[in-house]
Amino acid sequence: MPSLLIFGLGYSAQVIAARWRARGWSVEATGSAGDLDFGDPAAVHAAIAQASHILSSVPPAGGADPVLVHYGAALGKASAWLGYLSSTGVYGDTGGAWVDETAPTGQGRRTARAEADARWLALGAHSFRLPGIYGPGRSVIERLRAGTARRIDLRDQVFSRTHVADIAGAVLAAIDTGAAPGAWNIADNCPASHNAVIAEACARLRLPLPPLQSLDDAGLSPMARGFYAENRRVANGRATRLLGWRPLYPSYVEGLASLTTL
Repeated sequence: MPSLLIFGLGYSAQVIAARWRARGWSVEATGSAGDLDFGDPAAVHAAIAQASHILSSVPPAGGADPVLVHYGAALGKASAWLGYLSSTGVYGDTGGAWVDETAPTGQGRRTARAEADARWLALGAHSFRLPGIYGPGRSVIERLRAGTARRIDLRDQVFSRTHVADIAGAVLAAIDTGAAPGAWNIADNCPASHNAVIAEACARLRLPLPPLQSLDDAGLSPMARGFYAENRRVANGRATRLLGWRPLYPSYVEGLASLTTL
């Protein structure tokens, strides 16, 4: 029976685990929601040796990937399928231009993520490069209802995004097709401004638009300001061609529709 070991059972990984278990396959995972102690080397090494598939959703911390620091040697020797949930932040700012998997990485603010992405690829992993992730309980809808959504006055600023269910679908498509390891952009078909997404959500919720603010007046955290420091459109053509993957939610319109009818 196929078995999946997940490092970091976070938001996206929980959806992947649920899809895996729905097939009747077993899952072990580290993290607060998991059943495996990341700090128990004997248990983790045993899980690595036994797993048919291994996926990490752990981001870099302190400039390094904790999974690779502690277990990289064992992963390099494992015969399991390897996957890594990375970020399209590895491409840096493109001024709104399209990027595919051939674009250079490590040019932006996420140098640690780019280095981790490269190391996982060197191990023979599938690197799933993800833009802004949204889904049930984690979207602009919750921020609007809490009064924390912001509209920022940045002309021509666009972002790509992906629904959490489409991440799970892409990971399973890579497994099912037996595709060769490599990088995969997992984004929807419709890059758009954050303000357009807010406008769509407000219309669906029948809420007024938040006021339009400058970046300086919005009082954003450094992390949130970093979100607006980069501008790019992410192309998903490689995944659609080679994995046969198609996003269930090809744009934020379908994605928000699914969330407002829950």
